[in-house]
Amino acid sequence: MASKHGIHAAAEIAEFELANVEAVKNYVLENNVDCDFVLTQAVDVQLSEEHNTAIKAGYDKLINAGVGATKRAFYIDGKYAETISGIKGAKGAYKYTTGHLWPYKLIHHLFAEATKHDNLNLQTNTRATRISDFPDANGNWTITTSRGLLKARKVIMATNAYTAALLPEYREKIIPYRAICSRIVAPNPPMLADSYAIRFGPSDFDYLIPRPDGSIIVGGARRDYFRHTEDWYGSVDDTKVIERAKDYFEGYMQRHFRGWENSGARTDQVWTGIMGYSSDQLPRIGRVPDRENVFIMSGFTGHGMPQIFLAAKGLSRMVLEDLPYSKTGIPRLFEETQARLQSKENFLKDMIDRQASLAKM
Repeated sequence: MASKHGIHAAAEIAEFELANVEAVKNYVLENNVDCDFVLTQAVDVQLSEEHNTAIKAGYDKLINAGVGATKRAFYIDGKYAETISGIKGAKGAYKYTTGHLWPYKLIHHLFAEATKHDNLNLQTNTRATRISDFPDANGNWTITTSRGLLKARKVIMATNAYTAALLPEYREKIIPYRAICSRIVAPNPPMLADSYAIRFGPSDFDYLIPRPDGSIIVGGARRDYFRHTEDWYGSVDDTKVIERAKDYFEGYMQRHFRGWENSGARTDQVWTGIMGYSSDQLPRIGRVPDRENVFIMSGFTGHGMPQIFLAAKGLSRMVLEDLPYSKTGIPRLFEETQARLQSKENFLKDMIDRQASLAKM
């Protein structure tokens, strides 16, 4: 991030994500939300020496620039990386404060509170199929739904991977990405308190979240399916598991974690879900260009949990208070602009091309 957009912009995003953790924690505690929230440590592990060296160089630049977020993280070098992280073959690792929760339970609570007011009509199974190309003479946009027409002066597109179905200008700007996830269980699991990112290279990583019931959520498996673009690129079909990757999680804990060799850990469930990948890797938040009073908060590129809570708060102020984006507290790089929409950049296709080139070597 810093190498492309500069240290100050990268620092702004890092601070925003740290603030997001605090904001979610405070909301959960103050409102006694039953959503399995845990404040814990994240362990970001590098298994490639080359990637570890590159990441460490970037981290050192942030430290030297005085970026505050670096004071809430620390680096574990190769000598101790494996023993402290518990990951076999670790070349380096970072630890920092994070949190995890059950998103559905949090969202259910938020909507339950919102519906106590008489100015909200919540519909969970009404499909929106079209938005008019222009507002009418009264400034209202017409939304076609499975239950009829709806008119609204202001529209918020919190549609992530499905945005292009309603706003065609987002085709190849927010790309549906079908991914795979699993639940691993063990009869008597060893202690596992931290969440993990296990990085095999610059664009190949898995993530792991321990649950309070002793089960473990593991997602990733990109190594097994990424070069087969028909499995994931542009797919919105979440009824099918990625077949070539479904066995990836078998023996996962035994392969990667010290002390889990005889744990009996096994894959209990495997499922799929659709993410919305932004073509330039950055969320798209703010006013939609050339569509007056249409707003967007989408394209989180699989990284929405550390950003969405405060992003939604900031966007809400834009909509309700007519606040300029610069006053929302959302990182400047996330703002949607005409230049971003017109850009030909597509980092996913660049990754696909690099993988194809490596496969030929």
